[in-house]
Amino acid sequence: MYTFDPQTAPQPQESLNSYIKRLRNHFSMSQQQLATAAGIHLQSLGKLERGKTTRLNEKTQKGLAVALNIPEEYLDAVVSGRTPESLQQKRYCPCCWKANGNPDPAWTLHRAKYCLLCGTQLRSNCISCFEPIASFKHKFCPHCGSPYSQSSQKRSAC
Repeated sequence: MYTFDPQTAPQPQESLNSYIKRLRNHFSMSQQQLATAAGIHLQSLGKLERGKTTRLNEKTQKGLAVALNIPEEYLDAVVSGRTPESLQQKRYCPCCWKANGNPDPAWTLHRAKYCLLCGTQLRSNCISCFEPIASFKHKFCPHCGSPYSQSSQKRSAC
């Protein structure tokens, strides 16, 4: 599971080519080593690092993410000009999350829609008033007082 690491996270306004170069240098890899580990052609990596292309196909994105040990969301953030924090939403599983407990890191992944433990759809807002989740410190919505987790009767269906 990935955790937010400021050394491998994209910096504000960082371009794709400088981000890939910075990480490659951070991990002391040559272009050939990175291309091989990512399963892409050396020429493709060279074009990315020179800024000749700023688009990533699915294979290249997955390969670079695995080779550089970063979430694909970091590459999405750089390509779209956003910060990785803007891609991470506060989400929770109404069946698995316990109040005052830390949410599962998989729930914050940009593409996550369902809990990997029970398959329940993840929520990013209150089920009653639809206000976004502001904190995981409390088990009730501060706007309407509704509980974030499902009642024990509904939990048996999870």
